[in-house]
Amino acid sequence: MKIGILSKRIGNFAGKMKSYFESNEHQVSIFTATNLCINDSLKENDFYILKSKHMLYLYAGYFLEANKILVIPDTSLSYTHKDRIESYFAIKKTGLLVPSVYMGTANTLRSQLQNSVFPLISKPILGSGSKGIRVCNTIQDFNINKEDPLYLEKYIEGIHYLAYFIENECCICEKKPLSNEHSETILIESDKEIEESLRKWKQKYNLLFGHLDIVRENKTNRLYVVDAGTFPEFSNWKLDINPVSKVCDLILKKYKEMKK
Repeated sequence: MKIGILSKRIGNFAGKMKSYFESNEHQVSIFTATNLCINDSLKENDFYILKSKHMLYLYAGYFLEANKILVIPDTSLSYTHKDRIESYFAIKKTGLLVPSVYMGTANTLRSQLQNSVFPLISKPILGSGSKGIRVCNTIQDFNINKEDPLYLEKYIEGIHYLAYFIENECCICEKKPLSNEHSETILIESDKEIEESLRKWKQKYNLLFGHLDIVRENKTNRLYVVDAGTFPEFSNWKLDINPVSKVCDLILKKYKEMKK
């Protein structure tokens, strides 16, 4: 089988997937910004794995799907995870608790936000993980001259978790607040409430794998979902199960089911 991987890097998890598929006698090509041209040449592969949510690879996914070539994970769902606003409402529709959100231009927010709502988290509207995220403790902390819309979430004081799932396996780690997936974490014992949140998210959108960033609020002990991802690097996967082989096998199984 000929498999294409749409990824911003040739190493890391994408490179490990390539090695695993090739060890099982598949032909694999990784497409990065240096060699990805969205044209008919992409039709040479049987299906594609959408590893990155950068717009270039999403555009390639749309092109492929329009030409009846399967892309895993689903391109539209991957975009929903990339757009903070769409992701926020997708999480909310699942019935999971999310922080209060404030959106508008800087000037409008400056005139209407009360001091009592701070601290807030400023997040890029298009993005994922911790890149570009910063804490705003006062109105003066965000640029009031820009007319671009801002996306702000109420900062939840509490214990932060990185919660992975691969099919029915869950790996839950405590992490430092606002840290990214690659930062040091501590594996915790099973948390049934977090596992239930993962189950709801997985079933709602028929996901094979992914992750949620979750905060357990100090004051109320309630769980808030603050971020979601379709294709993590699994940098902090701490269970004995090999995430590379498990993810690759699930993708192949999904492809065969979709082809039928």
